[in-house]
Amino acid sequence: MMLLKDILYKVTLHAVVGSTSVSVKNIDFDSRNISKNDVFVAIVGTVSNGHDFIEKAIKLGAIAIVCEEIPENIVEGITYVQVESTSRALAVMASNFYGNPSENLKLVGVTGTNGKTTVASLLYQLFKKAGYKVGLLSTVKIMVDNKTYETKHTTPDSLTINKYLKEMNDEGVAYCFMEVSSHGIHQNRTEGLHFEGGIFTNLSHDHLDYHSSFAEYRDVKKSFFDKLPASAFALVNVDDKNGLVMLQNTKAKKITYALKGYADYRAQILENQLNGLLLKVNDSEVWTKLIGNFNAYNVLAIYATADLLGLEKVENLRIISELESVAGRFQYFISGEKITAIVDYAHTPDALKNVLETINSIRTKNEELITVFGCGGNRDKTKRPKMGHIASALSTKVIITSDNPRNEVPETIIEDIEKGIEPQNFKKVISITDRKQAIKTACQMAKPNDIILIAGKGHETYQEIKGERFDFDDLKIVQEFLKQLQK
Repeated sequence: MMLLKDILYKVTLHAVVGSTSVSVKNIDFDSRNISKNDVFVAIVGTVSNGHDFIEKAIKLGAIAIVCEEIPENIVEGITYVQVESTSRALAVMASNFYGNPSENLKLVGVTGTNGKTTVASLLYQLFKKAGYKVGLLSTVKIMVDNKTYETKHTTPDSLTINKYLKEMNDEGVAYCFMEVSSHGIHQNRTEGLHFEGGIFTNLSHDHLDYHSSFAEYRDVKKSFFDKLPASAFALVNVDDKNGLVMLQNTKAKKITYALKGYADYRAQILENQLNGLLLKVNDSEVWTKLIGNFNAYNVLAIYATADLLGLEKVENLRIISELESVAGRFQYFISGEKITAIVDYAHTPDALKNVLETINSIRTKNEELITVFGCGGNRDKTKRPKMGHIASALSTKVIITSDNPRNEVPETIIEDIEKGIEPQNFKKVISITDRKQAIKTACQMAKPNDIILIAGKGHETYQEIKGERFDFDDLKIVQEFLKQLQK
């Protein structure tokens, strides 16, 4: 049990009704989880308003309410705390409640449109191989050293973040690498955390269903760097025009990386093959199993980060050469019929373009490149025709299908994608709504040495249709169909 006033440390209070010296058992923003002597934080969300559930929380045993507006009907014996932003207050309270665990390890946040998962996951691998206890907070999973937990959000809620950081403290974890999404920043989930450093990968078209404009999306990302302390580092990709924008107001030490322009950390691609890359990083050569130009940026980012965190240079390069690709990020295998299948999470125009250009830079052009992809339902619709244009321009054949249609009609999403296809590419494209059937058709179309790219879902092992999640794993499905063709 903690005193409410200790949990509220560093929270800006507008008004208090009742005592802050009450003992508190737990904090929650979901009224359904409230029990006796808990604090209920009324979050104003995009779907529901926590203020509508204050009465319910009190009936379930809440001893204190943190809110943006104090209710008209005050219940005797309950403490009400008014703040400007309950989401920001929750984040600071969560840090205090769990003993400010981010201060007891070196926490590095990774933000950008593409590459967040790969960079965070590779850094986890790198520091594990260097002999450290390491944590990971990512889209794919949460790792507390060797323990694995499932995750549903790129950036979990602030209570979840601090709960796992506290567990990392208990396990003696020295470093933690965390994906930081624009949603997470905008919803104050990273407030109150102490970061050792921040990494910016790139910025392109995404999440404009949530943010009102690209400028707002960019500025939300920038606000993460604005809040970094002077003791931290800000590592940014300056080949992206937004890289220097991220550094404009940061107090952190400004560090740059690039493949094309001048930077503190530079890389040059010496060889680019289907089994890996040979890079020259600053003045040293390193072979990596990772593939493509976009992974050259990712490798450079992790090399620079490890260097900034004090890892010895030779050890850094040696471990980079051993790193494996991340689940659902340019995962590939070659069938007995010599058909190459690649599964990638590319679900933005820029990511799809990067993957297709990488494949085209490696292949001989004597084989077909068959792309299977779709776009998610109830998400940014403006990117759909752009992705249709990119896929049809950079592939020899395209099958447009469902991704996670959610509550939208799949055929409507496909029609939106088709609007971006130019007349000269019409004959390349077919549409098959059922994703499994689309993958099967791609396998049947493929001949020896052809390449199949299945894009959009990557590591996801489900498909979301009308509020339900069904088992669906792109990699397993394409492997099964290609094995059947060998019989």
